[in-house]
Parts: sequence; structure tokens; C-alpha cells
Amino acid sequence: MEKPFDGQIALVTGASRGIGAASAEWLAARGAHVVAVARNVGALEELDDRIKTAGGQATLAPMDVTDEGAMAHLCRSLHERWGRADIWVHAAIHVTALTPAPHLAAKDLDKLIATNIRAFARLMAFVDPLIAPAPKPQALFFDDQWDAKFAGPYGMCKAAQRAMIQSWQAETAKFPLKVHLVQPRPMPTAVRARFYPGEDRSVLFHPQDEAARLLPVLQG
Repeated sequence: MEKPFDGQIALVTGASRGIGAASAEWLAARGAHVVAVARNVGALEELDDRIKTAGGQATLAPMDVTDEGAMAHLCRSLHERWGRADIWVHAAIHVTALTPAPHLAAKDLDKLIATNIRAFARLMAFVDPLIAPAPKPQALFFDDQWDAKFAGPYGMCKAAQRAMIQSWQAETAKFPLKVHLVQPRPMPTAVRARFYPGEDRSVLFHPQDEAARLLPVLQG
């Protein structure tokens, strides 16, 4: 296999499962040293085993993206070690159970905002100067045009993220930084299971197949 990302550092936030884990494996298989961020230590260790078995390299960073101090420290540490990161892939997301729009509990709203809006925006601030020194800095995000009933809170968060991403795209259109927004097809993830319990998951698309379909945009 060709190694188009040989020598590059790829930060993957939300790397423990689903499209985040698949993205980490895809990048590592093509030469990137992956820095994998997630809360689930066991899932990160399983990811690390798969990456190393396939001949790749990874550094595990078990932490919560809502911990601003931890994320800022991580970005400083990456800069001190490598001087930059080349790629940022963000897949971290928090969802609640299906909820009628008027019935969203305050504590659920706070958690949604903390993870999907505040942490997302703060990560942009932390990662931007980290990837800026890269010869070809790139950031990649996953969109989701959700139309399920009772999924308004999730849709609200994705709309907020989309607005931030599209703004960043416009602001950097003449810069070396490339900001990508891609949309996976339906996958048998824990997020989707919240919204479609009992769905026939055999007809859905595997996250590894979606990573292989979508991430080549990073190759230029």
C-alpha cells in the first residue's frame, strides 16, 4: 500500500469507535502517525492493537474533549514533540435518547452544548495554531443531514457545527489550510442505534468502507 501520509501527524478526536476509529486506521495504514483521542481507554487500546498489527503507529490520548485544559495541554504537547500536526479529523459527538423537541431536559441540553458546540469550537481554537505550521494543513469533519423525528437536539448541534465549519472554510479559502466537510452514508453506529432501534443493520454501510470512500479527499 502507498504511504501518502508518511511522516505526517494526524490528530483524530473521537477515535474510539465508528467512523472515528475507522479514520484513524485508514490514516495509519497510509503512513500517518495517529494521535487518537477518546474517553474509552479500552476501545483506544483495541484501536492501537489493530493499527500496530497492520504496521502503523499511534499515540493514545485518553481524555474527554470537553476538558479544555486537557485538550489545550495535548495540543501544546504535540507541538513540543513534533512542531505541528498535519491533519485533524473530528468525530466526537454526544447524543441523547429520542426526545420530543419541547421535552428536552436541561441537563441533556447542557451536555449536548458542552460536547457538540462548546468543545467543538474550543478545539478549533486549540488545533488551528497546531496545524498551521504544516506544509499542507487539513481538517476534516463529518456532516449529517438528520431528518428523524425526535432528533431535534442532535440536528440542532449538527447545524451549529456545520455553520462553524462552513465559516472556517470561507475564512481560509485563500490559505494553505483545507477544511473538508463530508457526509457518511448510514452506518451501524451506536449513534444511529439511538434513533433507529431494531433497524436491520446488515443493510448499512461499514465505517471502514465509509472512511475509505471519504478520506481520500485528504490526499489532494
